[in-house]
Amino acid sequence: MSLLVLLIVSGSMLVACGNSDDKTKKDKAKGENEHVLTISWPKDIGEVNPHLYAPNEMFAQAMLYDPLVRYGNDGQIEPGLATAWEMSQDGKSYIFTLRDNVLYSDGSQLTADNVKRNIETVVENIAPHSWLEVVAVIDRVEVLDKLKLQIHLKEPYYPFLQELTLIRPLRMLGDSGFPASGTTKDGIEKAVGTGPWILTDYKQDNFAEFSRNEHYWGEKPKLEKVIVKIIPDSQARMMALEKGDIDLIFGSGQLAPEELRALEKNPQYQTLISEPSSTRILSFNSDYGVTQDKDVRLALQYAFDRQTINEHVLNGIEQEAKSLFAPGFPYSDIPFESYSYDLEKAQQLLDKAGWIFEEGAPFRSKDGQALTITIPYNSNDQVHKSIFEYLQGAWRELGVDVKLIGEEDQLFRTRSKTGEFNVIMNDTWGAPYDPHMYLRMMTGEKQIGHYALKGTAHSEQLAANIAKVIRSTDESERQSLYEAILQTIHEEAIFMPLSYRTNYLVANQRLANLSFSMQQFEVPLNQYEVK
Repeated sequence: MSLLVLLIVSGSMLVACGNSDDKTKKDKAKGENEHVLTISWPKDIGEVNPHLYAPNEMFAQAMLYDPLVRYGNDGQIEPGLATAWEMSQDGKSYIFTLRDNVLYSDGSQLTADNVKRNIETVVENIAPHSWLEVVAVIDRVEVLDKLKLQIHLKEPYYPFLQELTLIRPLRMLGDSGFPASGTTKDGIEKAVGTGPWILTDYKQDNFAEFSRNEHYWGEKPKLEKVIVKIIPDSQARMMALEKGDIDLIFGSGQLAPEELRALEKNPQYQTLISEPSSTRILSFNSDYGVTQDKDVRLALQYAFDRQTINEHVLNGIEQEAKSLFAPGFPYSDIPFESYSYDLEKAQQLLDKAGWIFEEGAPFRSKDGQALTITIPYNSNDQVHKSIFEYLQGAWRELGVDVKLIGEEDQLFRTRSKTGEFNVIMNDTWGAPYDPHMYLRMMTGEKQIGHYALKGTAHSEQLAANIAKVIRSTDESERQSLYEAILQTIHEEAIFMPLSYRTNYLVANQRLANLSFSMQQFEVPLNQYEVK
């Protein structure tokens, strides 16, 4: 009897375990079919304050907050929170009509008073926005009625609407998101936006969960949730994709080109490469160390083998660049004779400048100083690391000692602002920034472009032309000024265009309708779906 009872009990337990296993499998299968996307990101999303910059991540800000107007696929300005706008005849004011019945994620309604509050909190905190002309030119905001407001400018500014499309800082936060101090320079109380997503869960440096905003005024996302896992390490991201812990890796900085090419051959995954979105360039600091010498800058230009880097480091993913801005960008189709690879010419320039090889020395020197180039880079960016390691070996043959400094993101940003570098990776920003905003950045303090400009012989004239071109209301004058600016930049050899940068992604086969946004820092998650 004891044996019989034991057999019955054991049989019951086996059935129970079998049922449990079946339930686990069914639950897992159900979960796999849910409209949930899990992606990796190399760093934390930050507070997602719509009015400030790092450590706030742009893709997350774009998910939560809307602009007054949007940048369309053909570069045209399209309605956003504003359905219509009208510019005054003198170009110094704009009247915006807002959408009716737009709700924030807390249930409050978008109004002209709320938009005024958002714009004013950005304008009043002008210091972090010194690089951004759209903030500097706003004089005052006037509420005309509940859904209509007028923005008065200090002077005409032709890219005004274009800059309103930016992911930050002029996007709208609900009133309950403002802190007790009333100004978002002190942070935000909570992320309250009108965008297609709502931040529903978050653990710093671990994950962020975004849920579909069921009250979104526009076309609602096809996905129900997006889970962002913070994975700083490239190899860990690859392993997470292989194990199925994430569905998508997005962005050219998250995968080395050779990793993407390897994944292209794996039928488990789908890969996608965007059209050129910006220009990958190396920027010289013309006001620091040996790169103050124009002959040194020119020599390094001629010792820069773009073709080899594109073929062997970037694996042919990007097109070789010979101009600062990609063809097709406004005012940028100006032909220049590029600095083609010529090692002999590079050596002659260094000899002429007095940088010579002393007997037995591995590097050139002048007046007892070795020809040393300092290049910092973000250690999380696999592409930058690969490019600089190649340059370190290539320029060594020229007699240049290249010191590479791989740093975590915040230290790298600090160094770039203090100007403690000779060469740094400094991509242009693509649509809707190029060319006017990238050039404007050159006249702002503690900007990479400012350090490129600062030590040149024509820095004052170049800065004056840049200030003039973004205020010009005459089309032919603008074209002429842009041509003069780009010609001077080329002659001073302060930027080395490398390639026309693309974005790329790799995803498992459960995802569909994958694409890229016109703004390279935005992930168009609204369009993605599960098969």
